[in-house]
Amino acid sequence: MLVLVLNAGSSSLKYQLINMQDESILAKGNCERIGIDGRISHTVHGEKHVFENTLANHTDALSTVIDLLTKGEFAVISSIGEIGAIGHRIAQGLEGVDKAEVIDERVWKDIESTVPSSPLHTPAMLNCIASCTKLFGKDQLQVAVFDTSFHSTMPPKAYIYGIPYEYYKKYGIRRYGYHGTSHKYVSLRLAKLLGKKPEDLKIVSCHLGNGSSVTAIDGGKSIDTSMGYTPTEGLIMGTRCGTIDPTIAFTLAENENLSLQEVKDILLKKSGLLGISGVSSDDRDVGIAAEEGNERAKLTGQVLRYQIKKYIGSYAAAMNGLDGLLFTGGIGEKSWELREEVCSNMEFFGIKLDKQKNKELNGQEACISAADSKVPVWIIPTNEEKMIARETYEIALNK
Repeated sequence: MLVLVLNAGSSSLKYQLINMQDESILAKGNCERIGIDGRISHTVHGEKHVFENTLANHTDALSTVIDLLTKGEFAVISSIGEIGAIGHRIAQGLEGVDKAEVIDERVWKDIESTVPSSPLHTPAMLNCIASCTKLFGKDQLQVAVFDTSFHSTMPPKAYIYGIPYEYYKKYGIRRYGYHGTSHKYVSLRLAKLLGKKPEDLKIVSCHLGNGSSVTAIDGGKSIDTSMGYTPTEGLIMGTRCGTIDPTIAFTLAENENLSLQEVKDILLKKSGLLGISGVSSDDRDVGIAAEEGNERAKLTGQVLRYQIKKYIGSYAAAMNGLDGLLFTGGIGEKSWELREEVCSNMEFFGIKLDKQKNKELNGQEACISAADSKVPVWIIPTNEEKMIARETYEIALNK
């Protein structure tokens, strides 16, 4: 069976067409700047091709993807009828949703209800689902794979906030966690690499990118994670503030005479790496500026690394042990400097890095811990699309 995996952002649409017989990728790509002008990168047979295309909306983008997959020199299938199922990455599921679901009217409404807590992600994902229905027809199997599902195993002591309990009951305000599809994939991969069962491992997974989260995985289950009710909580990120004293929001509103929306924009779009450094939301740019002597850029790197280190320590304490530490995501996989600094002075937890391996094997799937490290440390490139395809395929087989 062929599964089309779609990951829609507010102005982007990532896609992969996967043959589930051997999990080979027939084609993949990314439609960017949707609603602005349009740019598509399409990879087939190992070669990447870039096109400038007008993409007015997600329907336009998906229609262009279908043409690339079925027509002309880059075609890998003769018609969309060869696609057995479509798997969608959905940022947030409702409380209690612990697995992927077939998208029907009820599930659509459930996804729609999460717009207030996931305003940057959910509307685009709904647009993408609607576009699929329009272009593939109502009978096409579409599956929602929720980022929050992996975190549904968190106990109440980890997800309840210190606000009146009635608001949890009325509005579902609690920690949900995100990046679950990635954390699930890389933790299962680490277990396989170590030759052990997931049930026998205590793992801290660090997904670090423009959006970042750290998760404690005990016995194959998420027991705590740094992102919360929304993807804003936790580590500082590209433009998101991460965990702050909530009174800061009131102080900004009062002293700067700002509306709630203006404060929200500051915390979500003008904070994090960008806000502290004043340079960029991209960790690479901040790193270059730090090397050139920019003190705020240096401070930004120090803050991020310190926060990651704290989460690793607290989660090791929560699990009463640590059997594996892994780094994934754009920054986690490709910044050897960050990994070296995070893992420094962590011998107390049994973590000792091989600095040469860490640098030489940057960006690759590799064990980078020293031979005498009690805790293995790994770089594991994430593959959320493969995880989404697997869960979609499983539903398709049982339908």
